[in-house]
This record gives sequence, structure tokens and C-alpha cells, in this order.
Amino acid sequence: MGKNELTMDSSRVLELVEGGFELVKNEIQACKGCVLHETVTNKVIGKGSDNPKVVFIGEAPGKNEDETGIPFCGRAGKNLDEMIEYMGLSENGYAVINTIKCRPPKNRNPLKNEINACKAFLLAQIRLLDPKVIILLGNTAEKAFCNGKTLEWGISEISEETGIIVLKIYHPAALIYKRLRIDEQKELIDKNRHLWE
Repeated sequence: MGKNELTMDSSRVLELVEGGFELVKNEIQACKGCVLHETVTNKVIGKGSDNPKVVFIGEAPGKNEDETGIPFCGRAGKNLDEMIEYMGLSENGYAVINTIKCRPPKNRNPLKNEINACKAFLLAQIRLLDPKVIILLGNTAEKAFCNGKTLEWGISEISEETGIIVLKIYHPAALIYKRLRIDEQKELIDKNRHLWE
């Protein structure tokens, strides 16, 4: 971990946690930490329970999310909804947040400096939500949360920093283009059901 790497115990993260969900939301809305704030329509903060068993971390808002301010509300969102139903999670059993809160132009992958600009928000949200399980949806979420560590697909680990179980599965957008992955995803979920049931 680099010496400037933010952690759950960084003063900025603790300050946000101290202020609760309302402060995190206000700070995200006011953020000008990278260039993405210049082109954003709506910042995307999250959706779901304030006290979830499972937190899903996605990559970045897309076009629909930028228009509505709601994460996973487009085609990938339908896949995520089906996945959540398949997992048997109730409406108050999960929350969905993104690695970054502003849409990158043309839906390109977020840059490292953009991920870092949003990192305190991500960590504060995780601390406030305090889930039993964090599910990383794809590689970008893994990069943002795991500080360079690579997880095996579908193999859960306990995060050294948070003590929370972490699991990496396919991003719902990947299932749009690779339909075969839907069955693979179900296998990954079935293998890990005991973590949230």
C-alpha cells in the first residue's frame, strides 16, 4: 500500500463517517476532485438499504445513471436485479454503490486519479453501511477496493483492513455481451450463498 493510500482509518474517511450519510451525500454533490464533475448531469451516490447484509460495488455510472442519479438503472441494472432476486436478498438486505460517482465520458473505464478522488467516499460509505459481505462487480471495483490485490473470481476472502468478507463476481454489464456468463455467475452465487443467507 502506497503511503498516500487512503484507508478506512484515514482522517478524511473518519470525518465523513462522523457526519453520517447526509454529510457523505453533500460532500459528493460538492466534489470537484477530478475533471469528471465538469461533464456530469447527476452524481450517483447509491441505492438500497442503510443497513444491508450485502453491499454491491459497481464501476461507474453510465448514461442512464447520469440522467437519473440512480445506480444500475439501465440494461446492466436489470441483470443486477435478476441476480439479487436469484441470491434471495430482500429489499432491505442490500445496497448498491459505485467506485466513482460521476460518469466518465463515453463510458470509458475510470482513470486511477478519478478512482482515488472518490476513494474517501467509497470507504466512508462502506463503513457507514457496515455490511456482512462486499460483492465487487468486476475488475474496476476490485482495483478501487483491494489496493492492487487480485481476487479469484467467486472465491471469498476476508478483507484484512475491514474484516468484512469480500467476493468478486462478474459485472452485470458483462452478462449483456457474454450470455454464457449468466450460468457461470449463477454457479459463483450458489457456491457462496452461505455468506449472506
